[in-house]
Amino acid sequence: MLAGLLLALAPGWNMADGLPSRFAPLTLAITHGLVLGMLAPVMIGALFQLMPVVGGQTVAAARWLAAFIAPVSLLIALSLGAGFLFGMSRGFMLAAILASLLYGSVVLALLHTGLRIMVTDASTRTLRYIALALGMVIACGVALAGSFAGWWQLDVLHWLNLHVAWGLVGWIASLLLAVASTVVPMFWQSRRPGIWWQRSLPWCLWLFLLLMIIPSLQAMAILLACLLLLGFASLGLHAIWYARRRFDPAWILWLVAALSCVGACSMTIILILFAAHIQPAWLTGLQWCTGVLALVGGAVLPVNAMLGKIIPFLVFLHLRKQTPAGQRVPTMQEILPPRRLQLQARMLLLALLLLFLLPLAPNFLAVAAGLAFAISQGMLASFLMLALLRYRSELQKLLFRKTS
Repeated sequence: MLAGLLLALAPGWNMADGLPSRFAPLTLAITHGLVLGMLAPVMIGALFQLMPVVGGQTVAAARWLAAFIAPVSLLIALSLGAGFLFGMSRGFMLAAILASLLYGSVVLALLHTGLRIMVTDASTRTLRYIALALGMVIACGVALAGSFAGWWQLDVLHWLNLHVAWGLVGWIASLLLAVASTVVPMFWQSRRPGIWWQRSLPWCLWLFLLLMIIPSLQAMAILLACLLLLGFASLGLHAIWYARRRFDPAWILWLVAALSCVGACSMTIILILFAAHIQPAWLTGLQWCTGVLALVGGAVLPVNAMLGKIIPFLVFLHLRKQTPAGQRVPTMQEILPPRRLQLQARMLLLALLLLFLLPLAPNFLAVAAGLAFAISQGMLASFLMLALLRYRSELQKLLFRKTS
């Protein structure tokens, strides 16, 4: 919500924000607000849940880390936002220190647990080594923040490419592909990924990203990684299109997420091969559209889809475990009605469309897209809170019946 409101309100007081440039301070602040304020806590929290459920190994340190993930991630996002928008070097200093402490601890905890997971498919293999990808993202991010804080000097563009590639492909895309391998067939009844998918993830993507460390190989490595990711996204799109539960409100989010990933990979390939022949104004617009498809379409949409499905499922599961046999337990559809999720999905898709079209009229569409995105996330937050309140209400009724 804060990211959307920042996009909607910032142009009014900062007309020199440079939208839709990917290097505009406003763009960088919003991007890190989304990634650190929302995606990182959800994805790390999902790992704390998935490792014992899918991998059979509990993250022992989660009991101490879990309470700090969301608030400290938000503080890091706000610190970076202050650094980008107002040029505050202390913002970058605070962000670098907090990120090193928090995410460094998360990486160690995930690595300690992951190495005990028995590899059987793409999901378990990714869970086993996902800490390495997160570590790369954090290392590059801290290196950049330290440079902006004045602690050291480095080739910013080289480290930025590493940071973005490992963040979008090595961390977000790899983890979402691995989680979707299990979650989408379970909840939306799609075909399970084939042998090539199961044996390739995530190392095939990470090997190309490792080549990016060599500056002269960066463009080729990104190109090969995008071509490979395009193949995964196309397979995912095919599986989602033929899923049996296409009537489910969140199905459309998965479908558009797969389309967005296909579009982002295709546009990145075009930018790499033909950037020298594209006019600067068009180049800036294409870069913006690619980022929107990758971050909002390819990451925010599936995370919204999973939250709208998994939270009611967990509420139902916990209520069923605590309810005596023979007593009725509210269904997932009662805990979070599909109509609500359908309205939220439509608002989020409208926000994605407006964000994609923003280069056509930045000043007007930034306000419309920001408000639409903030409303969509506010709807999801309120629906999830109502689901959790329903859990508390049902639990109180159960305790009352036991005492009486």
